[in-house]
Amino acid sequence: VSYGLPYFARFPSKLFDAKVPRLLLDETRFALEEAVPSPTDVSPGNPTITKKTYNVPVRIEANDLLFTIRSDNLKTTSEVATWLRGASSTLNGQTVAPPQLPVSWGLVRHMFAQRGLPRQMAAQDEIYYADRINDQSTMWMGFADQQTSSTGPAAACTFAGNASSHLTTAQPGDYFDNGTVQNFSHVILDLEAYYARAGEAGSAEDETYLERVQYMFRSNPPPSFGGGGDPFLNGGGPAFLPSTFNGTGDAALNAQGVNTPLFEHRIGHLSALQQSSRASDGTPLHVRMDGPGFDTLDVPDITERPGRSGNVPKLYFTAFVPTADFFDTMRRNQAAQNLQTQFAVDPLDNGIERFCTSTRRQNFLCPPRRNRAFPLLELT
Repeated sequence: VSYGLPYFARFPSKLFDAKVPRLLLDETRFALEEAVPSPTDVSPGNPTITKKTYNVPVRIEANDLLFTIRSDNLKTTSEVATWLRGASSTLNGQTVAPPQLPVSWGLVRHMFAQRGLPRQMAAQDEIYYADRINDQSTMWMGFADQQTSSTGPAAACTFAGNASSHLTTAQPGDYFDNGTVQNFSHVILDLEAYYARAGEAGSAEDETYLERVQYMFRSNPPPSFGGGGDPFLNGGGPAFLPSTFNGTGDAALNAQGVNTPLFEHRIGHLSALQQSSRASDGTPLHVRMDGPGFDTLDVPDITERPGRSGNVPKLYFTAFVPTADFFDTMRRNQAAQNLQTQFAVDPLDNGIERFCTSTRRQNFLCPPRRNRAFPLLELT
C-alpha cells in the first residue's frame, strides 16, 4: 500500500514537513514530490513531441492510495480486490468480514508476468504481428526483464539508504526511514511500429532484431546480432540478454557512433537510463515491479487496430526508488534529448521513446511496514 500527495494533503502540513524526509542536496525539497511529464511525453509543455499512432497527452493522477496486489493466481488477486472494496466476505474459501475503508475506488488495472504469455495473447487476439513476438519473453517488446543484475538491494532504494547510497535526510529510526517512493505509470506500446516491416504502419524500413536490440540496450556493441535467420520470426533473436553496466558515459558513446554497427548514432534505452540509475560504486538504485497489460484504457478511437478485441499492448510500469527526484532525473536521461541534439541523433534512433506513450503518471510514498496502514493518522 502506497500513498499519494493528495492523501498527505488531508493532514496538517506541519506533520508532512516533520516526518517526510528531504533531499540531502537540497533540503527545501522532499523525497516525495509529484510526478511530472517526461521530455518525450505528449504534453503542452512539450509542444514538439508527437507520437505516430497513440498521440495521447499524459495525465498526472491524483489518487490518495495505491494498492498493488500480486499472486500467481488471477482468482486470488480478484478475490482480494473485491474483498478490499467491501463487495465480498470470502477469502480463500473462508468467510472474513471485509474492511469498511473510507475510500472511493478508482480503476483496477491488470498487469501480468509469465514467460511467453504476451505472444500467446497476441496470437489468441489474432494480431498480425504475433509471430514476431519472442515466444520466451515475459514482455511485449520481446526482451525479458532480467532484474537479477540490475535491481538494487532493497536498502539502497529506501530513504535511509545504505553504504552505497543515501540521498535523503532520513536516519534509521525515523518515521519513514525504510520507506521508498513508488512511481506508477500507464504506457501504451506502439508495437505496429516497433515490429514494422518496410511498408507496414507507414514504416520506410524494417525494424529488425538488430535495430530493436540496439534501441533497447546499446549499440557499442549490441549485446546480440540476432539468431542468424529471419530477423522477425519469434523475435528474430534471443530474449535473454545480459543487463550489463558499461558506465555512465556509455549513452554518449552510443550517440556519437563510437564502435556501433556502421558507426550509426543510435542511443540505447538501457544505456541512457544508466547515466544516473546507479550509485557511484555501480549499485542499482531502483527495484522494478512492472509488467505488461492488454486493455483499452486511454486508447483513442482508432478505426483499424491490429487485433480483433480492440485491446492494445501496454506497460504498467511501477518501480521503487529512493526519491522522486531520482526517478525524474533517470526518466529525463532515458529520454536523452540532450544527447540527441548534441550528437545529431535521428529521433528514429533514440531508444524506445517513439514506441511508448505514457498517458498516466503518479508518485506515491510506500511507508515502512510498521507505519504502512494510514501513516500520520495516529499523530493527529
